[in-house]
Amino acid sequence: MERRKFLTQTALASAGIALGAGLPHTFASNLMKNSKQQQTDHKVRFRPAQKAGFGGVALGNGFQENTDIACLQAMEAAWQAGIRYFDTSPWYGLGISERRMGLFLKDKAHEDYTLSTKVGRILEPHENFKAEGLLWKGKMNFSYRYDYSAAGVRKSVEDSLQRLGLSSLDIVFIHDLSPDNGDMKENWISYFEKAKKGAMPELTKMREEGLIKGWGLGVNTIEPILKTLEVADPDIFLSACQYSLIEHEAILREAFPKVAERGLSIVSGAPLCAGFLAGKDRYLYSGKFPAGVKEKLAALQRVATDHAVDLRTAALQFAAAPAVVSAVIPGAHTVQQATENAASFQAEIPDAFWQELKATKLIAAEAPVPQPIA
Repeated sequence: MERRKFLTQTALASAGIALGAGLPHTFASNLMKNSKQQQTDHKVRFRPAQKAGFGGVALGNGFQENTDIACLQAMEAAWQAGIRYFDTSPWYGLGISERRMGLFLKDKAHEDYTLSTKVGRILEPHENFKAEGLLWKGKMNFSYRYDYSAAGVRKSVEDSLQRLGLSSLDIVFIHDLSPDNGDMKENWISYFEKAKKGAMPELTKMREEGLIKGWGLGVNTIEPILKTLEVADPDIFLSACQYSLIEHEAILREAFPKVAERGLSIVSGAPLCAGFLAGKDRYLYSGKFPAGVKEKLAALQRVATDHAVDLRTAALQFAAAPAVVSAVIPGAHTVQQATENAASFQAEIPDAFWQELKATKLIAAEAPVPQPIA
């Protein structure tokens, strides 16, 4: 049976990155590498150094309250497995995720990892803040307000640097500037106009200053990405909820070509649909199951079972397969989750599995899949 693995451009071992024990194979030999920079139209576009990343929603007590020690141990497990890209946000736990991530990274040399965070909300001290419908659990000591102005974005970056204990950032995403944001809904365009005049040129200025290396949007819909391409000079986008085994056709056909045409890249967020593709009884972040998603999950699982494939592993590899995708950031709050996610990027998956998904139209015919090693 023909098997496929992700192509490796440069082994992590040759870069001197130490790997932890316990993985089934040499993780370094199969992890996908990106070029840190991509030269396009005489401009240097920053990318994470590798496609396998770590998302910080769970570190902010997303869905459930997690202990500091468990989160730090999860990050240590990811680090020992070779993961070197970490994504966080002030929004994740209203500062909790950034504080935990900063604590873990404080003794690491910044040149050894890539970190992204976000702007758009300013945190304000508010002991034991509570708000209806928030994803974050446990005690929070900040409230928030939206601010997409130049001054607001500058303050947000400076505040994040304090929480993270850093003097510069790699990537900054303008967060949740999107019609699915329940605080904005149909008014998101007015927020976008403020960001177009304030946040976007200010982030470009920060890039020129060397305070950041790249910027873009971190959103859960396609339209804001397309609008930003028309009016600004971004480098990279974080697109969550849009490219997974469950749903991928729209961004694959509408956004990927335009992003690639500019020499930019996409970080794929929520590749497991917030745990749905890993056995959790939830789908993304709304608490609702859209029509047909449970049936599609069952169909995907049947094919995976027939080919002895772990569906979570297939989901992560599928999200990482397009060339325009520069990173995939599954979340974790336990050692087991972090280790399993890392191992998934080097697992072997039969070619027949991908062929059957296309033949049964469970994935789009033109969707990229992992390529065989010669």
